Amino acid sequence: MHVRKCNECGQPLPENFEPPAVEPWTTGIFGCAEDTESCWTGLFCPCVLFGRNIESLRDDTPWTTPCICHAICVEGGIALAVATAFVHGIEPKTTFLIYEGLLFAWWMCGIYTGLSRQSLQKKYHLKNSPCDPCMVHCCMHWCALCQEHREMKGRLSDDFVMPMTVVNPPPVQEMTANNENQDSTPPSSGTSTNLEMQAL
Repeated sequence: MHVRKCNECGQPLPENFEPPAVEPWTTGIFGCAEDTESCWTGLFCPCVLFGRNIESLRDDTPWTTPCICHAICVEGGIALAVATAFVHGIEPKTTFLIYEGLLFAWWMCGIYTGLSRQSLQKKYHLKNSPCDPCMVHCCMHWCALCQEHREMKGRLSDDFVMPMTVVNPPPVQEMTANNENQDSTPPSSGTSTNLEMQAL
């Protein structure tokens, strides 16, 4: 009998399960004020908060590697646009470079950080809320980082109880020979013989 199992945790799934699961997020996308520490970190150092999220999501990845990648891809594009505007001013010749830096930051923000949100959703069977992971990070990057941090912080805490589907195996069945009803006396002649099949 084939039993479907979760790719992330290996738990057997019920027959009526359809991926992705529809488990809601424990906090909303605009609930940044619920955790002031992650709110301030995400506002002033989003690369650090992103690094901490990846470290919580993947045990084998230190927080510094995704932090540096986020700083180069996202903050780097914004810094390029600001530096171009500051050094050369906003004029028709430099407008293209400014827009290019901002577009690069926006695109990398949606792709790079959206994939990590997608991994988080697969791990905890969360639904796309409020929309596709990449679009969430493109439009509400800082709010999404804070929401992901709160989600992992809540699920990794000792007080969090996650509803799980537990499938118990059937009890073990044994076949035993019933020797109590056997008659040791041979059957008398002239009578029919009754044969019984018994397990050995």
